[in-house]
Amino acid sequence: MSESSTGAPKRLPIDWQDSEFTDDDSIEKETRRIFDVCHGCRRCFNLCDSFPRLFDLIDQSESGELDSVKTDDFSSVVDACTLCDMCFMTKCPYVPPHEFNIDFPHLMLRHRVADFKKNKNSLGSKIITKTDRNGKIGCSVSSVANFVNNRKNTLTRVPMEKVLGIHRNAELPKFAKKTFEKQIKKNKPIINQNAPGYGRKVVIFPTCFVNYNSPDIGLSAEKVLALNGVSTSTVYPSCCGMPQLESGDIEAVAKYARKTSLDLLPWLDKGFRVVSFVPSCSLMMKSEWPLILPNDANVKRLSKSTFDICEYMVDLSKNEGLLSGLKPLDGGITLHISCHSRAQNMGQKAAEMLRNIPETQIDVIERCSGHGGSWGVMKDNFELATKIGRPVVKKIENNQSEFISSECPLAGSHIAQGLESSQSEGSAPKHSFHPIELLSKSYS
Repeated sequence: MSESSTGAPKRLPIDWQDSEFTDDDSIEKETRRIFDVCHGCRRCFNLCDSFPRLFDLIDQSESGELDSVKTDDFSSVVDACTLCDMCFMTKCPYVPPHEFNIDFPHLMLRHRVADFKKNKNSLGSKIITKTDRNGKIGCSVSSVANFVNNRKNTLTRVPMEKVLGIHRNAELPKFAKKTFEKQIKKNKPIINQNAPGYGRKVVIFPTCFVNYNSPDIGLSAEKVLALNGVSTSTVYPSCCGMPQLESGDIEAVAKYARKTSLDLLPWLDKGFRVVSFVPSCSLMMKSEWPLILPNDANVKRLSKSTFDICEYMVDLSKNEGLLSGLKPLDGGITLHISCHSRAQNMGQKAAEMLRNIPETQIDVIERCSGHGGSWGVMKDNFELATKIGRPVVKKIENNQSEFISSECPLAGSHIAQGLESSQSEGSAPKHSFHPIELLSKSYS
């Protein structure tokens, strides 16, 4: 047996349809096996709060070992996991192909699937993960929805905290008056036939966030792609299922994966590639869906044809080249590399893309923002999410760049809120841009 794995991390299929997957005794046995390995290693002590909680449980137990920790106490470790995948991808020396076969995030997922089947999820969790339903309703009454969700509106946010468990101070995504799908139908940019990339074609999978909450990201991407000769078509069958994965509804994720891969199949047959705007969604389509449905040929094919938008632009830049005309962005950019970008194991594609902008300083932060998707807005997690993200906020304060950016829009919003809380008015940027928005701005 080797001391640690010398091969690249290799994810194994998730056997969620086996009855053993949610069997309490089987889960406890596997949890104690993995936790004991983690206890003996402790390399992840400073990665997220799951590991300090685990190690405190062990250190404060009667024997100082895992055998005297109560099984019921494991729930605090599970609750702190955001499924960021950083322990698996960057820290753990015992992931497959090592014999120990440690996959901590998927162990946490197993706990959540079991809890979901026992109907242990809170009302707030059940509501907030219905992203397509919430988006359709929110956009249809955007003024009212945004008034209700405004964190400065104590009249609504205090009751929301009590009933749904959503922290009263957590910034919630605003709903657009018109979805990205509707806007792009009326504002389709003209394809530049003289661009180096002319002839390329992609299907835009806008994601629920861009479709309902931040169409400007999608419109910026459409502008940049059109300028560079790339023709696009928008297809949005449903959410990628990341919110459902976080809450343990793995059957819903499988349903979304089957539907989306089937709907996109005709486009793949025509030679289109698929581009996603949010790293979590790209990760789901590339990595998680094939692990959940390892025998689905459509899912496998889609995973090999999917690109994160920054990844796609770098591919275009390295092959055909980008259209000239990019202008400097005065004051520089501080760029946050999201955890789910790192989990795709593709390198710092947003930084590579933005370095095409001439005479512009790019400072990169590769550290967790603390948000964790729907996890970070909940009452029990928001203060911890803010604490985890504080080093990122301090680094941005020190840089004093004109622009801040994150590949993950939710992480960007969380970082911007942290800046607002810690800085005096006007001393730092309060809005976070998606990297593709900054590339679009550079072309303006």
